[in-house]
Amino acid sequence: MKKLFLIRHGKSDWSNENLEDFDRPLNARGKKNAPFMGEILYKKNIYPDVIISSPAYRARDTAKKIAKKVGYHEDIIYNEYLYGASLKTILDVVTFIEDEYDDVFLVGHNPSLNLLAFYLIDFNDNLPTCGILEITFDCDSWREITKKNAQLVSYEYPKKIY
Repeated sequence: MKKLFLIRHGKSDWSNENLEDFDRPLNARGKKNAPFMGEILYKKNIYPDVIISSPAYRARDTAKKIAKKVGYHEDIIYNEYLYGASLKTILDVVTFIEDEYDDVFLVGHNPSLNLLAFYLIDFNDNLPTCGILEITFDCDSWREITKKNAQLVSYEYPKKIY
């Protein structure tokens, strides 16, 4: 069985209009919510085998804050294809994950994460910042994931919890 956690980056800071989108940091709420959601995962005994993140500043920071809370000490893999990914691209990223990894945190952006969630599990809500979708796949290889073997397990986001 494979388990994928789609994690949208925390709320970003728009105060510096001179920054490129890629370089925008987390705002105060994002800095608070990312470790909070990591703590939620930790309390649910959820630990990733690998964390794959967009290299955009806000996604990297979110991934690092969550990794720290769940006790993840390996390198975070930064995949440039996750920034601005089409459905095909994000699906390619997932299906090319090494099969040695069963539990994967994928930290990225909308609309890419929403497109993937809709494709896999007909998830039709907007995944909010720091939102996490937990999806299991009844298969042994990431190359075998399909809509038919995908199932939504949980959906958490900061405003739902507090």
